[in-house]
Amino acid sequence: RRLPLLRRRCDVAGRSLSGTGLAAEGRVLRAVLYAYHSRLLRHRPYLALQQVEQCLKRLWKMNLVGCIETLADLIPKKSTSEANAECLVPSQPVLETVALKVLGGCKLLSRLLDCCCKAFLLSVKHLCSEEFILVNTVVLGLLSRLWFVIQYRCVLQSLMRLYDVLLTSLHLVSETQQMPYIKGVTFPSDICNFLGVNISSEVKKQKTRMLTRKPTIWLKKLFPTTSESVSKVARNFAACTSSLKKHGPCPTDIGEPVL
Repeated sequence: RRLPLLRRRCDVAGRSLSGTGLAAEGRVLRAVLYAYHSRLLRHRPYLALQQVEQCLKRLWKMNLVGCIETLADLIPKKSTSEANAECLVPSQPVLETVALKVLGGCKLLSRLLDCCCKAFLLSVKHLCSEEFILVNTVVLGLLSRLWFVIQYRCVLQSLMRLYDVLLTSLHLVSETQQMPYIKGVTFPSDICNFLGVNISSEVKKQKTRMLTRKPTIWLKKLFPTTSESVSKVARNFAACTSSLKKHGPCPTDIGEPVL
C-alpha cells in the first residue's frame, strides 16, 4: 500500500529539483561571480555569494535527481488489490542509499537558504555604501529569486515529505528481510531534529530580516517612476533648447566629448 505513495513522492521531489528555476539561477550566479571576480574579490558580499554557489555545486554533484528517478523506476507502476498478491519492492540497500542522499540534500538546501539570507543582507549594506550599485541590485534580485524557488516551490518540503515515506518503507522492508547496507548510521525519525531548526519558523525569520532591509532609496534612484523620469527629461530638454537659442550653434571637433 505504501508503494504508490512512495512513487508519487519521488515524482514530486524529482520535478521540484530538476525544474528550470534552480538551474537558471545557478548559471546566472556563476556568470556574476566570473565577471566580477577581480573587482569584488575582497568584498564580503562576494564571499557570501561564493558560499551560495558552493552549496549549489555540491547539490548537483550529489546526483540526487538521478538517485530518486532510479528508485521510482524500481517501483511497479500497477498495484494489485489482492490481499495475498506478491509484488517486487526496492531492496533495503537501495532505500538506505536514497534516504541517506535525501538527508544530505535537505541539509544542503537548509544551508543554502541561510547563505542566501546572509548574502542578501550583506549586499544591501554594500548597496547603501554607494559602491557597485548596479551589480548589487542584480545580486539582490538573483538571491531573492533563488530563495523564492527553494521555499515557495517547495523544493525542501518535497524532500522532507519523501524522507518520511522512505523511512516507513525502509522499516517495513527491513522487517521482512534484513539486508543492512550502510552500517554505523542511525536514520533520524524526525528530520526537523536532524536539521537542527524548524524550517517553517526559520524561513519566517529570514523573510522578516530580508524585508526589513529593503534598499528602497537606491532602487528609487536607479528606477524612477514614469512621471518622475518624464518630467526630468522635459526639464533637461527645455534647458538645452534655451541654451542653444541663447548661444547659437557652436562648432564641434571630432574626438572631443560633446555635451
